[in-house]
Amino acid sequence: MPERRRRHGAPAPAAGAPDHHRRNADEGVRTMHSEVQALIARSNRLGADPSTTNYAGGNTSAKGEQTDPVTGGPVDLLWVKGSGGDLGTLTEAGLAALRLDRLRALVDVYPGVEREDEMVGAFDYCLHGRGGAAPSIDTAMHALVDAPHVDHLHPDAGIAIAAAADGPALTEEIFGDRVLWVPWRRPGFQLGLDIAAVARANPQAIGVILGGHGITAWGATSEECERHSLEIIRGAQAYLDSRGRAEPFGPVVDGYRPLPAEQRRRRAAALFPVLRGLASTDRPQVGHFTDDDVVLDFLARERHPALAALGTSCPDHFLRTKVRPLVLDLPPTAGLDDTIARLSELHAAYRDDYRAYYARHAGPASPPMRGADPAVVLVPGVGMFSFGADKQTARVAGEFYVNAVNVMRGAESVSRYAPIDEAEKFRIEYWALEEAKLRRRPKPKALATRIAFVTGGGSGIGRAVAHRLAAEGACVVVADRDAEAAATVAAEIGAAAGVAQPGTADVAVAVAADVSDGDAVAAALRQAVLAFGGVDLVVNNAGLSLSRSLLETTEADWDLQHDVMAKGSFLVSREAARVLLAQGMGGDIVYISSKNSIFAGPNNVAYGAAKADQAHQVRLLAAELGGHGIRVNGVNPDGVVRGSGIFAGGWGAQRAAVYGVPEAELGEFYAQRTLLKREVLPEHVANAVFVLTGGELSHTTGLHVPVDAGVAAAFLR
Repeated sequence: MPERRRRHGAPAPAAGAPDHHRRNADEGVRTMHSEVQALIARSNRLGADPSTTNYAGGNTSAKGEQTDPVTGGPVDLLWVKGSGGDLGTLTEAGLAALRLDRLRALVDVYPGVEREDEMVGAFDYCLHGRGGAAPSIDTAMHALVDAPHVDHLHPDAGIAIAAAADGPALTEEIFGDRVLWVPWRRPGFQLGLDIAAVARANPQAIGVILGGHGITAWGATSEECERHSLEIIRGAQAYLDSRGRAEPFGPVVDGYRPLPAEQRRRRAAALFPVLRGLASTDRPQVGHFTDDDVVLDFLARERHPALAALGTSCPDHFLRTKVRPLVLDLPPTAGLDDTIARLSELHAAYRDDYRAYYARHAGPASPPMRGADPAVVLVPGVGMFSFGADKQTARVAGEFYVNAVNVMRGAESVSRYAPIDEAEKFRIEYWALEEAKLRRRPKPKALATRIAFVTGGGSGIGRAVAHRLAAEGACVVVADRDAEAAATVAAEIGAAAGVAQPGTADVAVAVAADVSDGDAVAAALRQAVLAFGGVDLVVNNAGLSLSRSLLETTEADWDLQHDVMAKGSFLVSREAARVLLAQGMGGDIVYISSKNSIFAGPNNVAYGAAKADQAHQVRLLAAELGGHGIRVNGVNPDGVVRGSGIFAGGWGAQRAAVYGVPEAELGEFYAQRTLLKREVLPEHVANAVFVLTGGELSHTTGLHVPVDAGVAAAFLR
């Protein structure tokens, strides 16, 4: 009772007074921090190598003693990587902390393998304190194995042995009794019991190979556990290297060798929008392209169609890659039109096959089918196209399939690749626990899955637009003639999203583009397509201005402004339209025009005429592209002085001279001549772009939205 009273506000003992509970608690914190720090460091090292464990796959743990703040006595805890976390980037917040005695007491109430999913809910009643990550399905494995430190990983070499037809014999040949074989079992409480029993019965063992799955290792210290994990991985890899036969995928097929790099990437850029449209039949997807040597060699070999049809094996793999990929059965030299036609046929067949797969295995309690489109498409001679709800998901799906190819190569080199059967794959893919995890995801933002291409994105209005679209969930291609400025904005967007290089490329990429050069525009759009799979939202923002009277305006002045704004917008819209039409997913084109497209001001003939050209392009393209679901709208800003690249480049000084005010007061001058008496900033223009493209104005096209704080002379009539 005295301790309880103190917890509720009674004063602490005077300085210097004995306080065993406080001292024990401090010692407990030190113990916890030391165990957690070692666990995190080990996890980060293991997770840094994709051949050791894939993104968000595997889990690690440590056991240790801490002082219970309620009783003041010691309590044994388990710290384990939480559900959905990534070892390579794990922090303390990504760990679940649980009481070991309560976890182990669950053995007495375990209802059996048919109801083992219920045990995941019971983990919540074993948590210690508040906060931390949700316990993963593998928590039982870490708790029940009687070792202070445990690693569960998905290394390519380990899975190659785990997915080999002769896996048990290979495990014994490679490791003797130091590493044991555990037959396939779906992750869960029973698998934890199985591994714990093997560990107890074999005190000489350092770990196990999990059939069709991966490896688990343990140790008395964090260092020993990591050493044992690496011993298993390196032992398996050394065996594959020394005993594996050459060309396990068979000989190279004539005509299926990879295209030269530049030709390959042009072909990929031509196919990607089509594939993205097909893969988005059920729901919009973002894409990722991979032409690694591992993939290209696999697709050039004779046995790739049969092996790809077997699908992946490790549960983490096919959760992201689906049960199997779509594989093009034409060589890379086939005509583009023939290739596209064949891909459409194969996609229709894939959807039929996937629906049949779902029907074969779904039961009354199965979650609804999530979509029948492929997550991975393999194109011989070109590479792999992977898809997901965002760029990171698409990229990780591709990385997982590279892991799967490595696994197939290893298994085929020493045995025969024999993944778990289709029914088990379905049980994992449509696992109620995975479905619950999907439902816990936050609601997608308004522009999720959309890919934006913003010209002049390196400064001013373009920079503000790029930031706003990214904040609303879009993947953004920042295009600017100044490559360094574009790269800076892309990095800013990545930092705002909480990611750093190389993760920045999951949310924004920079491309250098002179919009007045048709070849440069085409190259920039190809880069955008290869980065994210296509384009959905184009913002024609690139511009400049020279404030000169009619007699002072030279042909060069006229040509420069029309080349960048009138011609540049035309070139970008034309090239983007090719992508939009190939995707068949509709889209948006937004022109950042100007109040000057309507209002006739002094010393402004070239700029005003170019902006009027842009304004009419909006109407023309809205009429032409509307039948394809492509909306074309415009924004008419005025007086955007602060943060504007145009005004900073000399236009501000010129306009200030025309109006007879100091340049520093030009923004306020513009504000005072408006109806609202407010200064217009780049962010206000960006807001208008979002409103036009965020979904609420889905039936609006051919519109110009003024963002000028009210200029009566520029009212649309």
